[in-house]
Amino acid sequence: MSLKGGSRALVLDHFLPYRMSFTSNLVSDLIARTYGALFGLTIPEWRLVAVIAETGGITQGEIGQRTRMDKVTVSRAAIALVSRGLLERLANEDDRRSHHLVLTEAGRMLHATTAPKALDIERRIFAHFDGDEVERFEAMLRRIDQIAFDLAAEEEQRKAGEQARQQG
Repeated sequence: MSLKGGSRALVLDHFLPYRMSFTSNLVSDLIARTYGALFGLTIPEWRLVAVIAETGGITQGEIGQRTRMDKVTVSRAAIALVSRGLLERLANEDDRRSHHLVLTEAGRMLHATTAPKALDIERRIFAHFDGDEVERFEAMLRRIDQIAFDLAAEEEQRKAGEQARQQG
């Protein structure tokens, strides 16, 4: 399959954006079943716990930017975790409209229990690849991320230019 130049028919199973999404969903479903059964967590809730554990405290908006989850998903996960006593909201001195989310002691204990499970799932999946393959795969994913960010920025600039031309 050649992606450069020429025309080819769209076959979903060979369309790389679809393949990435399909594989991501497979892995997320595996994690969701594990975390749901063991810890009663959804994927968004687990992601919040992980991001907050990494940062020590972060706003919901920052979580959305960092994880690419939408505002509603982040908000629902935060509400659920606060109600379970795993998160608390602290005043954000820099922006009174938002709060910093931090893990409670119970949240930190939960993270200490879930993190090894996440690493074990990752290890079990990638044990089937040699180290160089995994490093190249991660590097490709990061390059794809950057290209997608750049393409989105170009699209935003194009739209802004069109709007300016229409107004002026």
